[in-house]
Amino acid sequence: MTTKLISSANNPFIRQLVQLKDKSRERKKTGSFLIEGVREVSLALKGGYELVTVLFYPDLFSEEQLNDLTVNVRLSAPDSYRDETQLNCIEISKEVYQKLAYRDTTEGVLAVAKSKTNSLGDLVFENKNPLILVAEAPEKPGNIGAILRTADAANVDAVVIANPKTDLYNPNIIRSSVGCVFTNQIATGSTSEIIDFLKSISIEIYCAALQASVDYHTQDFTKPTAIVVGTEATGLSDAWLENSTQNIIIPMQGEIDSMNVSVAAGILIFEAKRQRGFK
Repeated sequence: MTTKLISSANNPFIRQLVQLKDKSRERKKTGSFLIEGVREVSLALKGGYELVTVLFYPDLFSEEQLNDLTVNVRLSAPDSYRDETQLNCIEISKEVYQKLAYRDTTEGVLAVAKSKTNSLGDLVFENKNPLILVAEAPEKPGNIGAILRTADAANVDAVVIANPKTDLYNPNIIRSSVGCVFTNQIATGSTSEIIDFLKSISIEIYCAALQASVDYHTQDFTKPTAIVVGTEATGLSDAWLENSTQNIIIPMQGEIDSMNVSVAAGILIFEAKRQRGFK
C-alpha cells in the first residue's frame, strides 16, 4: 500500500473536497460524497458503498487502522474485482483535517465514496410482508437523520423519501443519522411515483394525518404496510390522503396537536413492529 501526503489546505484536490462537503450541486455532478468518521466509514462499507479515496490524519488514525481499512475495502469488493481493488490513501496534515472535518471526535479519517442511485426500482424486498416508512418532503437534516436512526432500530424493510428537499449525502444527514443513511435501504421519488409504486406491489398505505383519522393502535399493521408521515408545518399533501388505506392519528393529551416527525414515525413504526412480534 502506498500513500501520498497533502499538507496544504489550499491544495486543489482539498478545495474540491470542501466543495463536495458543502455543495449538493457538486455531490450530484460528481456522483460522490464525503464521509467523516470511523463508524460512518465502516457502515458505508457494510452498506455496499464503494470507497474511492481515504484521507487520514496519522496523529489520530494509525497505520494499523489504515491497513485494516484497506483490507476491509478489498473484502467488500465483488469477487471478480477483488484483486484489482485499489484504494487511494492520502495522509493529511492537521490543517487539512480541520478544513475537511466537521468535528474533532471522528478519529482522524475521512473517505470519498460513490453515491447510489436510490431509485424506487432499486428496492429489493426479501421479506414478503414488508414494512416501509415514507416521509414526505422532510427539510431538516436533523429530522431526516433521526428518522433513519429510527428505521435502523426497527429494521424496517425500506425508507422512502418523497419530494426530498436535500440530497441524502448531505454531511449533516450522515452525521445526524450516525451512519444509518448507509444501513437502511433507501429510495427517493415524487409523491405520485411512490404512491404508484406502493400500489403496484399491494402495500397498504397508512397516513399520519388529522383529517378522517382513527387512533393508530386500532389498525392492523401486520400486512404489507407503508406508514407515511409529513412535516409538522404542512402535514401530508392531498395525494396521500386521497390514496390512503386509512388515516391514523396519535392521540395527544396536551395543548398541541402535532409532534416532531421523527418522534411520530418512531411511535407508529414500533407499534407496527409490536404487532408483528418484533420480527
